[in-house]
Amino acid sequence: MYSSFQITKKYLRYYLTAFNAKGHGIHSPFVFDFIKNVLRDKKRYGPYHIIEAARQQLLKRSATIEVADLGAGSGIIKTNKRVVADIASSSLKPVKYAQLLYRIVKYYQPQTILELGTSFGITTCYLATGNANAKVYTIEGAAAIAGIAQETFDGLQLKNIELTEGNFDDALPVLLAKINTIGLAFIDGNHRAAPTLNYVQQLLQHSKVATILIFDDIHWSAEMEEAWTSIQQNPKVTLTIDLFFIGIVFLNPDFKIKQHFTIRF
Repeated sequence: MYSSFQITKKYLRYYLTAFNAKGHGIHSPFVFDFIKNVLRDKKRYGPYHIIEAARQQLLKRSATIEVADLGAGSGIIKTNKRVVADIASSSLKPVKYAQLLYRIVKYYQPQTILELGTSFGITTCYLATGNANAKVYTIEGAAAIAGIAQETFDGLQLKNIELTEGNFDDALPVLLAKINTIGLAFIDGNHRAAPTLNYVQQLLQHSKVATILIFDDIHWSAEMEEAWTSIQQNPKVTLTIDLFFIGIVFLNPDFKIKQHFTIRF
């Protein structure tokens, strides 16, 4: 992964060169609508407070669990024996981005949602509450973490989440065969180029006209940046939005020309 200094330099370049969050200079009606109604939506939705209360509980848990990394690993915690609060502090998606996931689901209303990388389930809860009628399938590779995530779901009484514990490489094909078509997928795990691109190929085979794919940490390392570039170049990908810490892919054949936007967020 890149060092903190390298990421800071990259973020500064992104911030200075990206389209501003008001949409000035963007000529795509679809992207302008996304900025206006999703990115800049400042409403305080009901689930925000409840899910953030669950996050705070995780940030206070002093129990130690055993975690075996199946992907690129944590850039912060180097031991397999980890304190729950430390994992929550380093790996849970920041509030700003977790709540953006909620708004994306709320606005576009995908019916079948897939998440690769449950962690303790905070982003999963945002995905699940964005559309209470949707079914959310989430995969977590670490058994101890998956167990705590399930506690989170049970505590919030979320019944539309199905958690699978296992290696993505093994669990994803089985799950895709079961659900067939996905409306939205959030890929937040592994953080290596080859596996990420492998997941993309599988997801594209189970996508439809309006499917949305969201990738975490697209500038986390040179590998992830290479993967993001490859995703943008895929013939099935018609529109991408780079928000630096996440990348959003829209699959819509109505977009006749490939469009790639970098937007300040």
